[in-house]
Amino acid sequence: MAARRQVRTGVVGLAAAAVAFTAFAVPAHAESGKAAEHAASGKGHAATQREMDALVAAGTPGVTAAAVEKGAVWKGTSGVGDLRTGAPRGTEDRFRMGSITKAFVATVLLQMEAEGRLDLDDTVEHWLPGVVRGNGNDGRAITVRQLLNHTSGLFNYTDDTDFQHRNLLAGFPEHRYDTHSPRELIRVALAHEPDFAPGARHSYSNTGYVLAGLIIEKVSGHSYGHEVRERVIEPLGLRSTSLPGTDPSLPKPSGRAYSKLSRDPAATKIYDVTENNMSWAWAAGEGVSTTGDLNRFFSALLRGELMPAKQLAAMKKTVPTPDNDLYSGYGLGLYKARTSCGAELWGHTGGTPGSGTEALSTSDGRHTLTYNVNGDWNNLGGVADAEFCGKVGADARKGRVLPQL
Repeated sequence: MAARRQVRTGVVGLAAAAVAFTAFAVPAHAESGKAAEHAASGKGHAATQREMDALVAAGTPGVTAAAVEKGAVWKGTSGVGDLRTGAPRGTEDRFRMGSITKAFVATVLLQMEAEGRLDLDDTVEHWLPGVVRGNGNDGRAITVRQLLNHTSGLFNYTDDTDFQHRNLLAGFPEHRYDTHSPRELIRVALAHEPDFAPGARHSYSNTGYVLAGLIIEKVSGHSYGHEVRERVIEPLGLRSTSLPGTDPSLPKPSGRAYSKLSRDPAATKIYDVTENNMSWAWAAGEGVSTTGDLNRFFSALLRGELMPAKQLAAMKKTVPTPDNDLYSGYGLGLYKARTSCGAELWGHTGGTPGSGTEALSTSDGRHTLTYNVNGDWNNLGGVADAEFCGKVGADARKGRVLPQL
């Protein structure tokens, strides 16, 4: 079966000063930069480049990608990073990585377990007394492991209708610079009954990773961001990866991010949504990175450079995701991917307003791919199948919708 990758990265909007667009003739690809990267990097990724070009031809503003195979680095771009000026996407663009942040958070908690500072089967109540209570929610019955593999049953706060309207849809122009606290996000979730009893099944919930971030802070006495930087970002030399907190700007170099602010597939008006206070995502998806940094992270992770073998095995122990034809299972902050050629891949996707990313690696960490699109109304196409299976085509570009974040 052909792998299918589609992104609903966040149907969100613009600030008062954002620029609105109604219709664009987007070039199939931006030759400036792309051809030079191809010439410098070799010819082994032609299928990947063709698939990127096809995404742009189908309406995605721009794509940036990088792959590493047995130590050889390839980088490519297609389309534009700025619809107003026509400036191309760059190979070193920084972008919001969304839920790929979860892999960093899970890594920190697994390191803490290896140090004997917590147990994955500790309850949420043990670390956050009284925080998860009400409407049938009970932190005494939910474990840290269940937060990380999305089997807690907790309602996903980004699915709350009022939250979406205020922060991700029509209310976004007014509220894009608002600051949200983690406890506020949890309160949104706890206003709902749980989706199911803890451990009963898998259902993606950003709420679990907000709680995971709070547990990191309780265990360490530091912010979760401090722990991610000290334990992962700095040791790996991920110089372009950051957790911006309440800063709404996107570090340079970077392209713009675009959204249609509507779930209506017929909508045509496009908005610049680059600036965004990502405190509404916090530990569930606030991170910024690059294709190169994410390739380095997932390669190091799967090579066992970030945790002992016992913890890595736990991270890769998956629960079924039967409603997902792109991934065969979810571990602890890590998906096991399906491909049309049966390649075993591990990684994560991430979607934020105007940005969609997928980062994947073979199980030995020797072949990695990360790519990002800067529009949230199209799909992520068959880029992964093109890179790992050499397959391209319209069927691979059909696909499912990714979860918010």
